[in-house]
Amino acid sequence: MVHENSAAGETTAVPTVFNVYLCNMMKCGVVIFPGSNCDHDLMDVLANMTSEVPVALWHKDTSLQGCTHVFLPGGFSYGDYLRSGAIAKLSPIMQAVSEHAANGGFVMGICNGFQILCESGLLPGALLRNTNMKFTCKNVCLTPGNTETQVTRSLEKTAVITVPIAHGEGRFYADEDTLAQLEKNGQVIFRYCDASGSVNEESNPNGSLNHIAGVCNAGFNVFGMMPHPERCASEALSNTDGRAIFESIFSLIAH
Repeated sequence: MVHENSAAGETTAVPTVFNVYLCNMMKCGVVIFPGSNCDHDLMDVLANMTSEVPVALWHKDTSLQGCTHVFLPGGFSYGDYLRSGAIAKLSPIMQAVSEHAANGGFVMGICNGFQILCESGLLPGALLRNTNMKFTCKNVCLTPGNTETQVTRSLEKTAVITVPIAHGEGRFYADEDTLAQLEKNGQVIFRYCDASGSVNEESNPNGSLNHIAGVCNAGFNVFGMMPHPERCASEALSNTDGRAIFESIFSLIAH
């Protein structure tokens, strides 16, 4: 595969890697922390996509109860005290999540879930205060950075999707070497863009480096993004752009 780095204007060869957690029976779980507020939205979408009710995994649990696909939802875990995700990473359930990820299991964090995964060291980088120092809640446009991952494979390389954001600490930051490695490896899964697909400063809602909206780990099995695809995956919400992300995930399952 040839991956086009739209932020740096370079074209880099990226190996086709699907570190897929294949299983005979898929089982989704959503981790719930004190302060989570997008857990039921996410569970509803997962139930609609898979026809199976996801497992609610309480933060004090020590087992994933056989879940093959683990999701960390948005919200304000532990009130975002200290900094977003800093306390949640210490929850008992995170040991099981870390072990699951180390064994190649699928893990995805959305908004606060992304922050928790970064704080836990399961994803590179950090999420800092938005450059405008304000909580931002609006629709933004995204374009995929790599269309050969478990969460983007249903999208065309030039696709533009509209997805809501709602965060005060969504500015992606990584040191220069880490950022270069992310770009080289094709670990940037989404960038902020405008409606035409152009990646520029005006379309960057929080000041994220390289306009990054989401990344994955080097093993391509742990994913995080600040925008909320679960909030745009239903006709009832007049926006189904987020469905492409969930369709990408579940089209890889071996039933």
